[in-house]
Amino acid sequence: MDYRIEKDSLGEVRVPSNHKWGAQTQRSLQNFKIGRSVMPLSVMYGLVEIKRAAAVVNYDLGKLSKEKKEVIVEVSDEILSGKWDQEFPLNIYQTGSGTQSNMNSNEVIAHLCADKGVDIHPNDDVNMSQSSNDTFPTAMHIAARKELNPLIEEIKEWIIVLKELEEKNQGIIKIGRTHLQDATPLTFGQEISGWTSMMEKAKEFIESSAKSLDYLTIGGTAVGTGLNAPEGFDVAMAKEIATHTGLGFETEPNKFYGLTSHSALSFTHGALRALAGDLMKIANDIRWLASGPRAGLGEIDIPENEPGSSIMPGKVNPTQAEALTMVSCQVMGNDTTIQIGSSQGNFELNVYKPVIISNFLESVILLRDGMNSFRIHCLEGIEANESAMTLGVERSLMLVTALSPHIGYEKCAEVAKLAHKESLSLEEAVLQLNYATKDEFKEWVVPENMV
Repeated sequence: MDYRIEKDSLGEVRVPSNHKWGAQTQRSLQNFKIGRSVMPLSVMYGLVEIKRAAAVVNYDLGKLSKEKKEVIVEVSDEILSGKWDQEFPLNIYQTGSGTQSNMNSNEVIAHLCADKGVDIHPNDDVNMSQSSNDTFPTAMHIAARKELNPLIEEIKEWIIVLKELEEKNQGIIKIGRTHLQDATPLTFGQEISGWTSMMEKAKEFIESSAKSLDYLTIGGTAVGTGLNAPEGFDVAMAKEIATHTGLGFETEPNKFYGLTSHSALSFTHGALRALAGDLMKIANDIRWLASGPRAGLGEIDIPENEPGSSIMPGKVNPTQAEALTMVSCQVMGNDTTIQIGSSQGNFELNVYKPVIISNFLESVILLRDGMNSFRIHCLEGIEANESAMTLGVERSLMLVTALSPHIGYEKCAEVAKLAHKESLSLEEAVLQLNYATKDEFKEWVVPENMV
């Protein structure tokens, strides 16, 4: 491999000649060979958005020449188009402020500008009026805000499908279950309506909490005082980034808060964790209801996507439910990492930034992809097994609840126990105990009136 010599404040470094990064990026590659987790591209794009905006704002404020502004903007747009993704290789487990990734973006932009014949310095020009301490948390919010939108759109798709299922199954009566035991009847549509509301609430919670991510820390520089940033830089930067991204960003009023606390990401991830909990419940309900096909509940049929066993011919498993529940587990684990990382804001800076945003974005992407897969390959193909649901209602002892207003709780309990002990129907038990006539039983115990 061919190399070129790059220099930084520590001396010379050999950099592969086929790449556009510089000395500090190369040092990070060499010093942090930890696992296989690379800084998410959405974070790097967030940093490039900042560099692009800074070129515009620094020019407007008289700090950067027009030529330098134009070439930085041109190069930044190339990067944001995906043309130079291979130039951002750094590990998540690096400096906790994300300094090396900030320099990675500075160096790549500077080298690409040089390729266009304009001499640009990564620190003096690309990083002008900035610090890693304020660019990286700003990039975290930009990346999080952008990635949340596709997840919200997927939740909307779920709501559409669930409402269709709800309407389709509104007239099918089945037995309810509490504590995994038989309870009183409801319609399958009513049961699904609970899932629908979970998704509606999840959308509401995520959208509401995500508003806290609209505030950008850029302009705080090293410790929040804004040293080396011109007056008005913070407001102008938020406005420029908002204009280019189409998102509602504004400046964070207290930069000291923005540098050392990540409660906004922590808070928003709480809504993602809540979504994961509801997805766990829905996926588990569906695989319970589909259990069988002959020795389980068998109340619904779900799509058969692939063979389920290497030894049992003809077996098909609820694999989409298993995948989605594993996604939920991972999101819950990510939440623990984020909450612990967010608690580590010592003095003027939190230095767990890369692991916080990495876990946050992993949760968003896993939830989006997991929900999409489950919707397409399972949710949209659910069919009620009406005969199994009807049989469950007919066999349930908890229909005895309808008798309670007529013969009282104690006698109803006696009826249910007798029916269970001697394998009788409720009607047979009631008649044997002389607590009602046949006509009274048929008048009082009507599943359709119990939903």
